[in-house]
Amino acid sequence: MATTVQSRPRSGGGRDRLAGPFGMAVLYAVLAGGALLTAFPFYYMLVTSTHRTSEILRIPPPMWFGAALQQNYLELLDALPFWASFWNSVAIAAVHTVLVLLFCSLGGYGFAKFRFPGRDALFAFLLATLMVPGFLGLIPVFIVFRQLGWIDTWLPLIIPGIANAFGIFWMRQYIESSVPAELMDAARIDGAHEVRIYWNVIVPVIVPALAALAILTFIGKWNDFLLPLLILKEEEKYTLPVALSTLRSLRGSEIGVQILGATGAIMPILVVFISASRQFISGITAGAVKGV
Repeated sequence: MATTVQSRPRSGGGRDRLAGPFGMAVLYAVLAGGALLTAFPFYYMLVTSTHRTSEILRIPPPMWFGAALQQNYLELLDALPFWASFWNSVAIAAVHTVLVLLFCSLGGYGFAKFRFPGRDALFAFLLATLMVPGFLGLIPVFIVFRQLGWIDTWLPLIIPGIANAFGIFWMRQYIESSVPAELMDAARIDGAHEVRIYWNVIVPVIVPALAALAILTFIGKWNDFLLPLLILKEEEKYTLPVALSTLRSLRGSEIGVQILGATGAIMPILVVFISASRQFISGITAGAVKGV
């Protein structure tokens, strides 16, 4: 006698409904709302940079652009050498970032793919330095810079930290998990030396990790305030954060001028992040890295 086999209802029907048109519409609506909330502070910063203080402080506050942009801009240029400080920050952050990418990728390559006595102990000591707050060494570092004659120069803002612990750790983990040893062995069989292997084999593979490290490094150096404030004495050498810190005392309580300066300060960060956002996300999410 034939038996009838009843099929069980498929589990996950709720998930299927969530994946339907309604669920996707809700998801997109939530994401769009989150994007608007994230972008609103930047939009409001642009709006307030075109108004004067009396307009900014009124109730309700202005939500559309005003007519005071030119006046605020002229007062900003009159108050401080904005563009000189801007390009100072660009030069310092760009050179420092390039050097960090070079030396940290070399250090990470060495720790990931070479075996030498004391490697693990040296790497553990390197990681231990991450636990020390940077401001604890501020006074000794300042004394060293003074002995070297680096005060009121850009060298203390560029050279220290080009082989930092976080960058080497980041590159070591990425190289160890993403670059197979067979690829390097094949290059050695073809007669490539270690420098060529690094440049032609390692670097193309680790571009996402380099992009992520570049964004983090550039933003950190661009926003650096305390060390430039201690090191730089001449106004024409100021970085933008240091120059903007003098704006309030120079211009009193004119909020629109201050916000216009802050708006100009965040634009390079947005440009760098947007231009390398795909590689940044790829570098952050490119698989699970191996443990130390």
